[in-house]
Amino acid sequence: MALLWLTLHNERWAWKGFDWATTDRLHKKGLIGDPVNKSKSLFLTDEGLERSEALFRELFTRRPQ
Repeated sequence: MALLWLTLHNERWAWKGFDWATTDRLHKKGLIGDPVNKSKSLFLTDEGLERSEALFRELFTRRPQ
């Protein structure tokens, strides 16, 4: 999820560069729209958008000292 935030564009779309099993699991959890389409991007749901940002900040940023 954190890497989806890294490739975010157009407010809630992320590039589809992840393996199918992973995107299928995220879709089943309601975090992204159906990944099986001709688009090169994935649609993040409201929950997916919030979780991807939170995980990105937790895993890839430093806390102020």
